[in-house]
Amino acid sequence: MANLKEIRNRISSVSSTMQITSAMKMVSAAKLKRAQEAITRLRPYAAKLRYILENVSGTVDLSDNAFAEDRGSKKILVVAITSNRGLCGGFNSNVIKKVSYLMKNEFASSQVSVVCLGKKVKDVYKRTENYFSNETLAPQEDIVGAVSFERTALLSKELMRLFQSKEFDRMVLVYNRFVNAVTQSVEVEAFLPIKSEESGHESLAKDYLFEPEKEEIVTQLIPKSLNTQLFKALLDSIAAEHAARMTAMHKATDNASELQKALKLTYNKARQAAITNEILEIVGGAEALNA
Repeated sequence: MANLKEIRNRISSVSSTMQITSAMKMVSAAKLKRAQEAITRLRPYAAKLRYILENVSGTVDLSDNAFAEDRGSKKILVVAITSNRGLCGGFNSNVIKKVSYLMKNEFASSQVSVVCLGKKVKDVYKRTENYFSNETLAPQEDIVGAVSFERTALLSKELMRLFQSKEFDRMVLVYNRFVNAVTQSVEVEAFLPIKSEESGHESLAKDYLFEPEKEEIVTQLIPKSLNTQLFKALLDSIAAEHAARMTAMHKATDNASELQKALKLTYNKARQAAITNEILEIVGGAEALNA
């Protein structure tokens, strides 16, 4: 059994750790509230913008649109979004595992490159042949540390340029989607090319008059829709990160509290054993003197 000094040191260490995890939990809870409000406000706008794009493009021939060109899947660019920091449970590892799964299974026959938005995913892929970056993308890789629509637009513009220049045939986003404070789901979301999908709503009537022309409307909507889609993915990831860290720190605080109780019990038992030994020594000494 450890001596009393060692147990006291461990109790002190656990108490300090518990204070840190409790503080991190409260900080994450405060940040989560703001991040949740941001993504909640953006989602309806992004969904409506996507609906309008799909609705209008359903009556427009997109074959001449560079962003809608289907060139197969020979070269795929995966935009992986994680955080810059850890201590958030499986938040980062889930995205990294998903990217690895896609590369080994669904994209096994394709040449896959990874754009790393977030330090944690960059640490995994920066020394591999799959890592992709250039002079324009490099400054934006730390965007998760200071997300803004302006910086997102620059990143989205570069991704669109790479697709237009035919450096890649397909682009997908992999990120954690915020569901609620205790649940996050890893999403694999198509980014480019643009595909007109059934939205479940009635299409716009073909006898509507558009000003300007439908083709021009679609051309203007596509960059805005892509910018908003990427911005939404980043806000989703940030909200999910704070939720995951809050949950992880809550569990860590509970574990530290249980460990502290167990150590205090061990300390009390060791102290009682030491006192009993001292009493026995005193009694034994007194009997020896009386003998």
